[in-house]
Amino acid sequence: MEALLPIIIQAVTGAIGGLGVGAALKQAAMSAVLKVVSGVVGGVAGGQILTNVLSDPNVAGALSGALGDAVGGVVGGGVVTAIVGAVMGAMKKA
Repeated sequence: MEALLPIIIQAVTGAIGGLGVGAALKQAAMSAVLKVVSGVVGGVAGGQILTNVLSDPNVAGALSGALGDAVGGVVGGGVVTAIVGAVMGAMKKA
C-alpha cells in the first residue's frame, strides 16, 4: 500500500489540475472525461519526474513526500491537459 499511495495522490491531483486548466482555458474541443484522463496521465508522469528529481539529497526539501506528489500531480496534469487541448484545438480548426 505504501507504494500505491503516491500514485493515487498523483492521479487525483492530476485530474484536479487537468480540470482546472481545462476550465481556465475554455477549450470547447475537450470533454470533461478527456480533461480528467489527460490530467491523470500527466499527474502520474509529473509526480514521478518530481520524485526522481527530489531523490537527490541536495535538492530534496519541502517538496518531498505527499506534498511533492500533490504538486507534481497538479502541475503535470495541468501541463498535459493544456498540450492536449492545444493539439485538439488546432485539429478542429484545420
